[in-house]
Amino acid sequence: MNQENHMSMKRFETITFERETGNYHTFRPISCVARPYQKIEDSFPPVVGTKTCGYPPQNALGVMVFAEPRYAMAEPEEGDTPAQPNDYGESKRLCPQVVGDRDPSVIIRIGTCTTEIVKMDPEGTAPRMEAEVGVPTVVARANGSDYASTQGEDTVLAAMAHRCAEHSVAAGEGRDPARVGPPSEPPKVVPGETNPPLVLFGSLPSMVASQPSLELKRHSVQVSGWLPAQRYTDLPPLGAGVHVCGVNPFPSRTATTPMRRRKCRSVGAPFPIGPDGTRARIEKICPVFGIRPIGLRERESKVWEGLKDYLKSVRGKSVFSMGDNPSEASPARFLIGCGTIVYEIGTPYMDKRYQAAEPAPLREASRDMRIPVPRIVEKPDNYDQIQRMRESQPDPAVTGMANANPSEARGIDTKWSVEFTSAQIHGFANARDVLQSVTRSLRRSDMGDPGWTDMVSRDNDPTLQ
Repeated sequence: MNQENHMSMKRFETITFERETGNYHTFRPISCVARPYQKIEDSFPPVVGTKTCGYPPQNALGVMVFAEPRYAMAEPEEGDTPAQPNDYGESKRLCPQVVGDRDPSVIIRIGTCTTEIVKMDPEGTAPRMEAEVGVPTVVARANGSDYASTQGEDTVLAAMAHRCAEHSVAAGEGRDPARVGPPSEPPKVVPGETNPPLVLFGSLPSMVASQPSLELKRHSVQVSGWLPAQRYTDLPPLGAGVHVCGVNPFPSRTATTPMRRRKCRSVGAPFPIGPDGTRARIEKICPVFGIRPIGLRERESKVWEGLKDYLKSVRGKSVFSMGDNPSEASPARFLIGCGTIVYEIGTPYMDKRYQAAEPAPLREASRDMRIPVPRIVEKPDNYDQIQRMRESQPDPAVTGMANANPSEARGIDTKWSVEFTSAQIHGFANARDVLQSVTRSLRRSDMGDPGWTDMVSRDNDPTLQ
């Protein structure tokens, strides 16, 4: 009996990591223009590529009848490719027009598959263009060989990290401004003084970005800046003594750039998705600056109390996450804390160093709710994963857009994974939005509405017999 109890507890504590050999089924990384566009209000992203490359930015930006798209296409001609392939001629025509019409503070030149195939050199021509138009030009390669659509944004932020000013060490702060005393001790913050610089990175709208900053401020931790900032001219300084911490699970390249290039210190913390993740995140960050957080458990309990109406709808339900971008683990951990069974967490790739703080809260949520820890499958085989999903019959399945409609036609309710990357789900105040997104499909299913995509006649579909 003791052995059975031991094996039962092991299900709630052991995370199984698997890696398959499937292809990456994901939205094109060119869509990364959308999120920096939301954050850096006066930026402008010209996309270098063919006409086909213009569709993903249009979809990602949600271009409506009354909204004018704030991006442009530089389409290379045949004359741009032989001998010395470059897009300088088309960009020279386009960029001055952009500067005259929009007056941006920064131009983010997005490379595509075209620039990679014909071996263009956007980094080489960018300084020349920057000197001619007089506007900072950042180059980001967001081609289709990347793992996920979110990796395009990661590339943009990593490129911007190189443009941040150098953090200067104030006189009298000693060998390291982040420490006072022996190296083994955390930095000591005197009441009334600010902590060593802390920079958060991730493209969140200003309204959402204020939530993590305010939550840390409640515990006397000041956020010195964001990468990216609302304006390009307000990018935070980086250098020795500066601590950096991400708010999204996917910009791992951005996390390593300040450490390797600017000698910054990375703060590994869970991501602020759900009340449990937000609480665990603050508990990780505060001790780095020698601060003991107070009242976090009570704050978390109040948020859970405000979610009780939604918890009734998701408790006992099941979710299967196919994996379209590296953001699946954090919402899955939150759903497990709500009492939802998560069969599998698929992901195109998982940087275990950058996301090292996520497994512990995932195990804790599974143990507290007595729900088995889901398996995490990296680069899942699409065919095998669909078979596992059909066997488990989840209530909603979190899928990419390529698999959403076919799954709906076979009787499986779906949620687009891109909703979790674009929705405002960070911090205590936005935990409700995650549950609203999930329960929307559950309510539709409970009312007997199969969804608009279930217009396929199942009686005539031999695969459903």
